[in-house]
Parts: sequence; structure tokens; C-alpha cells
Amino acid sequence: MKVLFIGDIIGRPGRQATGEILPKLKKEYKVDLTIANAENAAGGFGLTPRIAEELFSMGIDILTSGNHIWDKKEIIEFIEREKRLLRPANYAPGVPGLGSGIFKTKKGENLGVLNLEGRVFMARIECPFRTAEREIDKLKEFTENTIIDIHAEATSEKNALARFLDGKVGAILGTHTHVQTADEQILPGGTAYITDVGMTGPRNSVIGVRSELILQRFLTGMPTRFEVAHEDIWLSGVVVELKSGKATTIERINLPWEKK
Repeated sequence: MKVLFIGDIIGRPGRQATGEILPKLKKEYKVDLTIANAENAAGGFGLTPRIAEELFSMGIDILTSGNHIWDKKEIIEFIEREKRLLRPANYAPGVPGLGSGIFKTKKGENLGVLNLEGRVFMARIECPFRTAEREIDKLKEFTENTIIDIHAEATSEKNALARFLDGKVGAILGTHTHVQTADEQILPGGTAYITDVGMTGPRNSVIGVRSELILQRFLTGMPTRFEVAHEDIWLSGVVVELKSGKATTIERINLPWEKK
């Protein structure tokens, strides 16, 4: 089974790049399922039902998210009924939506997808390590192939989670920092890992936001309204191949989008 995971889609530029590049990627890599982190797809912060449907229409099968999933309030009702949109599983009981799910390829194979959020330098939600153990046990009732999106700030926390779960899942893929790391690997137990898959959005920016606005914030300390940049757009992600619950390959992807 080949799974394409697209890094954090940033605003309209990220969506446009995804829409044009994705069909070629799916054909080239013979992708069975496509996952994308979409928590920044609406103007750089949050996700709306309309934009979620737009991303599904492009051929994305599953959307994961993170700490910005609640930025647009209209997503709350939508996430209650849309099982293809996940939020971190380690939120408190009763929070809208699902943190994991089973998804089927056209060939009839099942893939388990688990969304987690880190706690270092982020909100003090439930433990991602213990949550992962519990959720993985549930997913294994339906499939041996599982992928985790760990949406976290600290590289150490992501790396620790990967070591903790090595051999128990097929892949652990980091999101949130918007900067792709060059540490893709298959761990000794057979789990594919990368600290961050990167972002799909403008490189001529500071993690997707117009550079001058970020610089103003750093230089003055004053609140600044952030806006998505629109130059030098790239799609970042990874393709992971899974077999019998283990990863056989993991390949980083970085592709520029040429505006027409």
C-alpha cells in the first residue's frame, strides 16, 4: 500500500498548488490513499466546511489537523458528521469529531489513521503517548497498517513518540513546524519516521506568513495581523509504502508550483 501525505496546506496558495500537482503525484507514485494536514488551509488559520470539501474534491482522501482546527467556528458542526476529517485524538472526552479512523483503498485494503497533538510548548492536553497506545489497539482490530500524524512543536517529543511506538505502527509523520526535515528513515522496528513533512505553501515567507509582518512583530513586540504570503509556492510531503504493518520505503517530496 502506497500512501501520500501532504504537509500543512497554507491558505489559497497551498490549495491551488495541491490541486494542480496532486493528480500527477498520484499517477507517478501509484498512490492508494492521500492524506493532507489541512488545519491552515483557510487563510492560514483553521479550516471551513467549504474548503474541506474543496480539498476532498481534489482527490485527498483524509484530512488531519492540529491546534488550529477550531479557529473557524463553523468547522465544529462539520467535524461532527465528516469522518474523513480528523482532529487530535488526545483532546478531552466530549470534544467534537474523531481522532482516528479506518479508511479503505480502492483495492479494498484498510488503513488506520491516527491524529495526535504534542504538549511541549503547546496546550496541556492529554498525553499523546498513552492516547496512541489506546487508539492503536482499537485500529489493529481492523488493519495492521497504521499511520500517525503527530502535530507538535518540539522535535524531541516527535522523536520520542517514534521510538516509543517503533514497530507498532507503519509510519509516524510530524507536522506543525512548516519546515521539512531531512531525517526520513525506517526505524529498527520497521516504522517510517520523519520529524516534519514540511508545508505546502509559500517559501518566500516566514512559515507561510508574509515576512514583513513577522519581522514587524519581532522588532516591535506589537500584535500584528498575519496574512498568507503568495510567492514561491512549493508542495511538500512524503510517500510511504506499507506492507504487513511495516514500512518498506519513505521518500520526501518537494515540488515547486509554477503559476500559470
